Amino acid sequence: MTDPAAPLGRVLVVIPTYNEAENITPITERIRKAVPDADILIADDNSPDGTGRLADDLAAADGHIHVLHRTGKEGLGAAYIAGFRWGLTAGYDVLVEHDADGSHQPEYLPQMLARLQTADAVKGSRYVPGGATEGWPLQRELLSRGGNLWTRLMLGIPVKDATGGFTAWRAQTLRGIDLDGVEAAGYGFQVDLVWRALREGFVVAEVPITFIERERGDSKMSGAIVAEAMLLTTRWGIRYRLGQLRDFAARLTGRASKESA
Repeated sequence: MTDPAAPLGRVLVVIPTYNEAENITPITERIRKAVPDADILIADDNSPDGTGRLADDLAAADGHIHVLHRTGKEGLGAAYIAGFRWGLTAGYDVLVEHDADGSHQPEYLPQMLARLQTADAVKGSRYVPGGATEGWPLQRELLSRGGNLWTRLMLGIPVKDATGGFTAWRAQTLRGIDLDGVEAAGYGFQVDLVWRALREGFVVAEVPITFIERERGDSKMSGAIVAEAMLLTTRWGIRYRLGQLRDFAARLTGRASKESA
């Protein structure tokens, strides 16, 4: 149970990077301005464009910035989990998922952290009233909205933007959802975490944000990443719905046994 009067404690913003040399300096500057007391962890997957070296320079100049050097590109989910583990070990109380490319606007962080006072996790949401996307072609907008609708139908969850990657987590929530069992490496990772949190009874809230398409660098989105997310969601949904049917059948069988006794 969360206590609205209790301070959130130490906040760590985790930024996974792979070839984000053009973006890492401006995004860290914006985060530091938006939430001056928060720390930043740049989890770099051995970027060949020198992002890791730039991150080291930023960390040397600012004690609020830290760098986690990883051996290679293993997917968004793996980078975030490594960052979460680093932050949990270091004793942070809140861990935030944040893109490096400027699509997530750090200026929303104070609102998200304020909402976290009465929730276990908070997603910056494109698809609640007040949320929006900018710079997307219609095809990508429809794909994203359709993916979220499919996720809600298959898993029976109320979260409108389960695939969104701008999320603030309480440390106790992450500790309670079995990070070792997370299956997805790409963007299905976002659905996996939310699904696990909801099944454990945690409160996942949403705050409206405007998501802006990146201006610099290359998007990491691909058809394979989308396919992974859809296939995993479908598999989880079938398993969940079959479980509901088994429970329903068991209740009917139990009722019939009692009536015939």
